[in-house]
Amino acid sequence: MRPYETDTAAILAKSLATVRAEARLERFPPGMDNLAIHMIQACGMVEIADRLAFSPDAFRAGHGALLGGAPVLCDCETVAAGIVRAQLPKDNDVICTLNDPATAGLAREQGMTPSAAAVTLWRERLEGAVVAIGTSPTALFRLLEGLDAGWPKPAVILGFAVGFVGAAESKAELASNSRGCEFVALRGRRGGSPMAAAAVNALAVGLDTATPVDHSSLPVGRSSWHKNGGQKR
Repeated sequence: MRPYETDTAAILAKSLATVRAEARLERFPPGMDNLAIHMIQACGMVEIADRLAFSPDAFRAGHGALLGGAPVLCDCETVAAGIVRAQLPKDNDVICTLNDPATAGLAREQGMTPSAAAVTLWRERLEGAVVAIGTSPTALFRLLEGLDAGWPKPAVILGFAVGFVGAAESKAELASNSRGCEFVALRGRRGGSPMAAAAVNALAVGLDTATPVDHSSLPVGRSSWHKNGGQKR
């Protein structure tokens, strides 16, 4: 067996030191550098720092929204599962409507993907929310369509749709026209639930980078579905 580090604090410290040594973080303002670090630790790719697009006030807006008790709206259960509930400052609701009973019927009726239909169910909780999209390009496109149609604006949109069809395009649309919303997006095909959840976790802890997060050792909760008052799962 090869020797390996067994001390949790040492592992986390070495991880943080490696990211700071290898990633180009100089362009990030306070807070955004912490978000970039969380994302890099979640995926192991320091080069994503060069591909992050963001609005100037994205971190402050997202952190402030969580401090104010805003919900986190997730496009899929895997994003919701990666959010560390113990770090959310106000026991914020984490909402995923992808498996809501209304979603499948709405998708058939409207001729859209289930992911896009699930976003349609966000409307009444959208104002001032933190939106975390970590899988579906159609979810991000649907959100932007809704904002064009006059939907309430979230506090921040975290756009990390992933894949070969629509992912790069949906995030490029967000970055080029965020519809008056603060945003963070990873340009190109890369993305994914771990990155989206890591971004939410970074917003939750704020500017504190003294102790990097060991996501594997902290409890995560199940998502909260919202329909007719909400249903905890």
